Amino acid sequence: MGYLDEKVIWITGASSGIGEELVYQLAKKNCKLIISARRENELERVKANCSEAAIAVLPFDLNDYHNAKTYVDQAVSVYGTVDLMILNGGISQRSLIAETDFSVYKKLIDIDYLANVALSKAILPHFISKQQGHFAVVTSLMGKFGSPYRSGYCGAKHALHGYFDVLRMEHDKDNVSVTMICPGFVNTNVAINALTADGSAQQTQDGATETGLSPAIFCKRMIRAIERKKFEAYIAKKEVMGIYVKRFFPKLLHKIVIRSKVT
Repeated sequence: MGYLDEKVIWITGASSGIGEELVYQLAKKNCKLIISARRENELERVKANCSEAAIAVLPFDLNDYHNAKTYVDQAVSVYGTVDLMILNGGISQRSLIAETDFSVYKKLIDIDYLANVALSKAILPHFISKQQGHFAVVTSLMGKFGSPYRSGYCGAKHALHGYFDVLRMEHDKDNVSVTMICPGFVNTNVAINALTADGSAQQTQDGATETGLSPAIFCKRMIRAIERKKFEAYIAKKEVMGIYVKRFFPKLLHKIVIRSKVT
């Protein structure tokens, strides 16, 4: 029996992109799913594409993280438990620091960081009570090194690593696992939906994202990393080398990035 067999899995950001593809791939395994995002109609569309799987729809907005306990209680009540929580929902950024309104930074921190903190804290007592649980957190390579036009996004993703590293340490005794998933470029709408300097969506695709990994390939590797309970998984094409250059030659990475065409 595989690690995910008979598991109850809750996925945020499940209405498109990586989250949607995760639903399709996990629906083929012997597990039960709870899928969340803002748009209930899109969640119902995703569910309809998996007619033979056990899927419950739980719509909510990550910005409403002050009600995290309510959403956790609703999720746990669906099947009586949650075994794996995949924190995938979020938003990106494409704007220079000097031009970016402060409200954009607040929104990025609220959605990409604080919402995940709130949800993890709300479900943590459930994991502790049954002495078992697993968080899979979709962060980014930008949670390990930076890039122009993504200052607030990088800040929020770096913060996720700090918080969940400590959660893993503090609750190792409770058999709570944490897997940090760090994508590079994946061909989704992340760039199209990215916030610009005034908080509006970019509404255009960029070349690096368009030629990135397909969601299908990415999610296959992500699921494998979760099954192996990896601490961190870097899933990308050549941009993954930034992790190692940053670690051993930080000044070199700085020079490489500022000389690159970044969009």
